[in-house]
Amino acid sequence: MENHSLLVYLFLLLGFSLLHVHVAYAKGINDESEHWGYVEVRPKAHMFWWHYTSPFRVEDPSKPWPILLWLQGGPGGSGVGIGNFLEIGPLDGKLEPRNLTWLRKADLLFVDNPVGTGFSYVEDKTLLVKTDEEAADDLTTLLKKLFNKNVNLQKSPLYIFAESYGGKFAVTLGVSALKEIEAGKLKLQLGGIALGDSWISPEDFAFSWGPLLKDLSRIDSDTWKRSKSLARRIKSQLAKRKYKNATSSVNQLEEFLVKNSNNVDFYNFLLDSDNDPLEGNRESKGVEEMDKYSQYLCTKKHSPTSEYNLTSLMNGPIRKKLKIIPKNVTWQRQARLVYRAMTGDYMRPRIKEVDHLLAKGINVTIYNGQVDLICSTKGVEAWVNKLKLGGFKKILSLERTPLYCAGDNKTTKGFFRSYRNLYFYWIIGAGHFVPVDQPCVSLEMVGNITRSPNNC
Repeated sequence: MENHSLLVYLFLLLGFSLLHVHVAYAKGINDESEHWGYVEVRPKAHMFWWHYTSPFRVEDPSKPWPILLWLQGGPGGSGVGIGNFLEIGPLDGKLEPRNLTWLRKADLLFVDNPVGTGFSYVEDKTLLVKTDEEAADDLTTLLKKLFNKNVNLQKSPLYIFAESYGGKFAVTLGVSALKEIEAGKLKLQLGGIALGDSWISPEDFAFSWGPLLKDLSRIDSDTWKRSKSLARRIKSQLAKRKYKNATSSVNQLEEFLVKNSNNVDFYNFLLDSDNDPLEGNRESKGVEEMDKYSQYLCTKKHSPTSEYNLTSLMNGPIRKKLKIIPKNVTWQRQARLVYRAMTGDYMRPRIKEVDHLLAKGINVTIYNGQVDLICSTKGVEAWVNKLKLGGFKKILSLERTPLYCAGDNKTTKGFFRSYRNLYFYWIIGAGHFVPVDQPCVSLEMVGNITRSPNNC
C-alpha cells in the first residue's frame, strides 16, 4: 500500500501537465485518482469542486470507505487552495507529497464556497450569497449533482469537516442536506459533522478574549474591563439583531486587544502578530482580518522573501492543470466581495443548528486548538454549555481521555470526551489551524471520526 501511494504521488508530481480527464459539470467519477469541475448551483452561479480518490482506500463491507468534504472559513477563503495545498491535501504548497495527508483516512472533496470564492464565480455580483442558509442551499445543490446519479459515491458516508467560519457553513449545510435526504431528494449517507475551531457563537468568543488574555498576562486589568464593555455592546447589538453593527464592533474589539496586548496573534496566542509581515499591510477595516486568516498559513510556514506564493501557484500551474477555469476568473485566497456580501450574517450564531443535528441523531464532533484565540476553546465550551436538547452540555463535566500519537505514550497531544452523539477533542499545542500544528493526532482523530477502515 505504501509503494502504491508513493507511485500515485510521483504521478501527481511528474504528470502535472498530462493530468486527468476533467469535467465542466458534475458527471460522477471513474477509476482515476482526481476529478474536478463546475456545478451551476443557480443560474449564472458556478461552484468549483475537486475530488481526490484515496490511494490508501481499504475495501471493507463492514466499514465503508468515507468521503470528507472540507469547508474553509473566511467567509470567502478558498478550500481548493488553502485546505487542499496548505493543510490536508496530497501535495503541499510546494507540490511536494504531504506525508500525513487526510487521504490516508478518506477520499477528499474540496469546494470553493460560497460562489465567488477561489475558482467559483458568479456572472452577476448580485448573485453572491448573503447568508449561511443561502450558502447551504448552493452546497446542497452541488451535492445533489455529484451524488444523486453516482452509485459509487452513494456507498460512501459523507463527513463534513469545517474550519473557522466554515463551521457555520457546515451546520447549516447539515440541516439543509438532512432535510433533502429525508425527502428523498438527496441520495447520500450523512456520516457526521466535524467543527474545527469554528465560529459557531461569535458572542461567546468575544467575551472569551479578554479573560483569556488577562490570564495569560497579555493584557492588564484595565484593558480587560474595557474589553468587557465592548463585548457587552456586541451582546446588546446581537440581541437586537443588528448584525452588521456587531460585525463592526467585534472588529473594534479585536483591534483594541491587539493594540493593548502588544500585538498578540489571534490565531496563536503564544505568538506576536507583528511577526507576521501582513500586519503592516492592512488596507481597510472589516475585511483585513479575513485576509490575514486566509494568508496566515503561508506567512507562518514560509519567510516573506521565499519564492513560495500560493496565489502564483493557483493562478499558474494549478490553473493550467485544471484547464476549465474561465479567463476572467482569478483565484484569490480571500474573496473580499464574498466577505462583504455576508457581513450581515457574520455575527449570527448557529447553536440552534447544532442542537437540531444532535436531536436528529447526527454525529457532531468538536475539535479545537489549545492556543487558538479567535475561536478559543474557552468560547467553544461557553456555547456548548448553551445547547438546549438532550443534556449534551453534560459532556463538559465527564472524565477526559488523554490522546497520544505515533507510539509516544509520554507526550500528551490532546484530550477526548463523548456523550451520546456529541464528541469533543481538545488538541494540545495547536492554534487555529489544527491539521498544520498537530498533523499526527489530527490524522488519528479523522480516522476515529470517519470510522475509516484504514484506521490502524
